[in-house]
Amino acid sequence: MKKLAIFFIGICIFSACRNEKNRDSSKNEITVDTLTYAYDSVKIYSKNVVKTDFKISDTTKAVITYPIFKNEILNNYILRQVFNYIGEEEKATSYKDIATSFVNGYDDFHAQNKTSAQTWWLTISVKLLRQTNNYIALQYINSDYSGGAHPNTSFSYLNYNTKTNSALTLDSLIATNQREKLVSVAEAIFRKDEKLTTTEPLSGKYFFSDDKFHLPENFYVSNKGLVFLYNPYEIKPYSEGITKLTIPFSTLKGIAKPNTILTETN
Repeated sequence: MKKLAIFFIGICIFSACRNEKNRDSSKNEITVDTLTYAYDSVKIYSKNVVKTDFKISDTTKAVITYPIFKNEILNNYILRQVFNYIGEEEKATSYKDIATSFVNGYDDFHAQNKTSAQTWWLTISVKLLRQTNNYIALQYINSDYSGGAHPNTSFSYLNYNTKTNSALTLDSLIATNQREKLVSVAEAIFRKDEKLTTTEPLSGKYFFSDDKFHLPENFYVSNKGLVFLYNPYEIKPYSEGITKLTIPFSTLKGIAKPNTILTETN
C-alpha cells in the first residue's frame, strides 16, 4: 500500500464488537438535475479483536464509500483514480479487493505480533462536490493508519466532463501561454489570504521549491471560482493542515479559455 507522509485532519477512532459482520453495503439514491447517482459502501473487518490500553475491544476495519452513477464510463473513471492512488503493486479489481487487501495486511501483522494492542484502519471517501449540465467535481479522501506517529491522509479533486465522458484537465481550461499569468494572480491572492506583503519572502514558513510560489495539481471549479488545494506537508508544516486558494471567476477574465466552465455564467 503506497503511503504519503501527510497529515490527517480529523482522526477517526473505530470500535467494533465481535459479532459485527465482515462486510456491509448501503445505498442512498439521490436525484439531481443532470445525473442520478447513489452512494454505496464496502466495509471489511478483521476477525482479530484486541484490547487497547484502555481495555476496550477494537479491531481493524476498512471502509470505502463512493457514488455510483448511471454512467459506467464515469464509474470506471472514479475506480481507476482510486487504484492509481493505491499503487500498481496492489492487485485489486474492485473496492472490495482494496478493503480486503488492507485487512489481510493487518492480519499478517497480527500473526507476527500477537501481543500488540495496535489496530489499523482505512477510510476512503469519494463525494460529489458540484454538478452542472456538463461538469462533475468530486472530492476523494484517502486516510489510513497502519502504525507510526500519525495517520496518513490525502485530499484530491476529480474533475469530469460529462458531455465528452472524459477527465477535465487544467490545460483544457487555461491556455499554456496564460499559465504564468494565472500563477501571478494566484500568488497575489495567496499572499492576501496569508497576510503577507507583496515582497515578503516565502522561505522559512513555507515549503515552496526554491522558495518560489507555485500552484498545486489539486483543483476544481466551485460556484465561486477556480479552487486549488495544498495537502498537509505540501507547503506548510504538519500542524497547519490543508490550505485552499480560490481564484474568483472575475479575476480569470482574459486568462481562462473561452467557452469553458470558467467563462460560462456561474
